[in-house]
Amino acid sequence: MQTRTRFVPLTLETASDAARPLLQATARNFGFIPSPVAKAAHSPGMLKYLLGGFAAFDQSSLSQIEREVVAFSVAFEIECSYCMALHSAMLARAPSTPAGFLEAMRGGTALADPRLEALHQFVQQILRTRGRVSEPTWRAFEAAGYSEAQALDALLGTAVYLLSTLSNVLTRAELDKPFEAFRWTHPAGAPAER
Repeated sequence: MQTRTRFVPLTLETASDAARPLLQATARNFGFIPSPVAKAAHSPGMLKYLLGGFAAFDQSSLSQIEREVVAFSVAFEIECSYCMALHSAMLARAPSTPAGFLEAMRGGTALADPRLEALHQFVQQILRTRGRVSEPTWRAFEAAGYSEAQALDALLGTAVYLLSTLSNVLTRAELDKPFEAFRWTHPAGAPAER
């Protein structure tokens, strides 16, 4: 029995009128339409919500590197190889990326910066306990200088990236060529799910 092809990537020509402006904005931002966006465009409502969530998270109280901790933490937990490659490619070009950051996030090991590691552990707890963060994790998060507002911003990012990574896995988003050099394999040795 042959498997049906699902989520054929949409283009500016094949997308619905509701999805087309979202694809155009993404193409302007990236220079092309990434596979996850081309597939998510099958649901303009979902894609609009997702892109709006990214925009809201970018305006949060977390710094750029802290937002990347959230993105990588979710991608690692969900085993989203697309997100791991995309964010690796973005940070590899950023001169402000802390030494060893990419290796730790891609390898699932602790971050050298205690503040970033507290955030990493907090996001892991949100995911693994469905929001029931333990008291020791809360104390470490607060001791690292994070506020209740930043806890909610971390939750916002976790939710946005959870939607994104699950969408990528469900639609089997293919890795786009610009991110191929950063292809990711789960450190347990098994190939990561798309």
